[in-house]
Amino acid sequence: QVQLVESGGGLVQAGGSLRLSCVSSGRAVHNVVMGWFRQAPGKEREFVASIRWAGGTTYYSDAVKGRFTISRENARNTIYLQMNSLNPEDTAVYYCAAKRVGASNYNDWGQGTQVTVSS
Repeated sequence: QVQLVESGGGLVQAGGSLRLSCVSSGRAVHNVVMGWFRQAPGKEREFVASIRWAGGTTYYSDAVKGRFTISRENARNTIYLQMNSLNPEDTAVYYCAAKRVGASNYNDWGQGTQVTVSS
């Protein structure tokens, strides 16, 4: 099992930026896909971005493509979500998650970090 701890959330004005971090521990990460998800009040949790630890292949939702960047730092077992040009619709709890390459579902989740964008 992988333990995931997110940080970096907060309150920011529209147009601003935040960087979220997720530290992974407990299992080797070389065969893992790491993802960011978010859940806004009253809405379903939605996929934001993912990165394959080996090779660094990335995917983004259409809602964040061009504004958010997912990256990894191998030495720290950490992934990041750089969020630029934030707008109030980005307000949500952001979760880090992990799954094995080839798995359908993410089965390891962090506790979440709140991001609030004011207009």
